[in-house]
Amino acid sequence: MIDNKDDKTPQQQPSNSAGENELKGSNTVKNPDDWTTGDEPMTGAQSSYLKTLSDEAGEPFDEHLSKADASKRIDELQHKTGRGLDTEK
Repeated sequence: MIDNKDDKTPQQQPSNSAGENELKGSNTVKNPDDWTTGDEPMTGAQSSYLKTLSDEAGEPFDEHLSKADASKRIDELQHKTGRGLDTEK
């Protein structure tokens, strides 16, 4: 295996002018309101995670949210519960 890296810096992510300063893995890089598939039903993964977050937060779970609305709700409940937030220093 050949390693063509000349330096020891972490692997660079492609530049995204709208989200260059966003956290890696953050779903705020592109606003859910701007997603082309945002009005489709939420995915199975979103539904499962949202159910878990809703239960932990003592909040109602809406199984009929769109992908975009589910993403926003997940963000809200992550901030309320502290689950899934990047706590690395």
